Amino acid sequence: MRITGRTLIVASIAVLVTLTVGRAQEAVGPGAKRRVVFVAGKRSHGYGSHDHWPGSLLLSKWLNENHPQIEAVVVRDGWPADPKAFDGAAAIVIYADGGRAHPLVGHLPEMDAMMKRGVGLVLLHYAVEVEEATAGPQFLDWAGGYFKINWSVNPHWLMQAKSLPTHPITRGVSPFETDDEWYYHMQFREGMRGVVPILTALPPDSTLVRPDGTLARNEGPHENNPYVRAAVLERKEPQHVAWATERADGGRAFSFTGGHWHWNWGHPMQRKLVLNAIAWAAKAEVPAGGIETPRVTIEELEAPTAAWLGNPPAAGGGAAPAGQSPTRALMITRLAEWHRAFPPRK
Repeated sequence: MRITGRTLIVASIAVLVTLTVGRAQEAVGPGAKRRVVFVAGKRSHGYGSHDHWPGSLLLSKWLNENHPQIEAVVVRDGWPADPKAFDGAAAIVIYADGGRAHPLVGHLPEMDAMMKRGVGLVLLHYAVEVEEATAGPQFLDWAGGYFKINWSVNPHWLMQAKSLPTHPITRGVSPFETDDEWYYHMQFREGMRGVVPILTALPPDSTLVRPDGTLARNEGPHENNPYVRAAVLERKEPQHVAWATERADGGRAFSFTGGHWHWNWGHPMQRKLVLNAIAWAAKAEVPAGGIETPRVTIEELEAPTAAWLGNPPAAGGGAAPAGQSPTRALMITRLAEWHRAFPPRK
């Protein structure tokens, strides 16, 4: 065999590629750190709702303190100006307003490149929504489903997950319920291909109609439509409000339509489910009992929110009107109830 200069160059390139791939595989080995980048959206709602930055701070803190493989950082107010913010990311968590204000609008090529490299993706609450013409196909590819305008809806209701599938995301999680703005009737891939439902429940009729049969909310892009009424009122189809998928590129994604109320991060099961999901999306090991965190106090929940939005409303009792943040007194009661129902594992 005659060895030429060209042969040596090709051989050198092959060795370099092999070494590079080997180092990349070592970097994501069983004990390697997984870097998780939170993209927290801008302020858009009142106190205690759509608290993107406060919620991201708490979730990242709980991951850093309770999972030795995770190194989580938070980028504030949308897509980072510094492209190096995503260097080495194993997963990206987007907790932000969606639609035209979605942080990915204007950055789809950059995101697509990261997805093709197998980077994980987690979408929380409004971040599951994009305009179909803007990024619908991409979200079907990357996440398996999304909130489709004039198809999906966004009412507040008590979501009761009465059973859970066997999946790393549900390790240590018991069936639970929380009152939130649970979006439902998502647009999924054809035949739910590659999509694993994680939280499923049948929304009450009251999310769509009143007892007298009139519409609970008027027809609208987010509020009501004949397709969702046929699915829920007529066919009684349970709705998937959290789901997971593994992409052909090796990446993983998790989508969660709750997260309107900041205070629900105090629920031990909701918190554990989402922390498990972020670790899973980053390809970190999810413990057999899930990611355990210490009991969360009202002060811990309030601190980042107060820093972001100012002081809480005056304390009071009773339930808040629909769409308004629960009072501090009510949340203290709920936290105590949640902790009694789901005490920390020994």
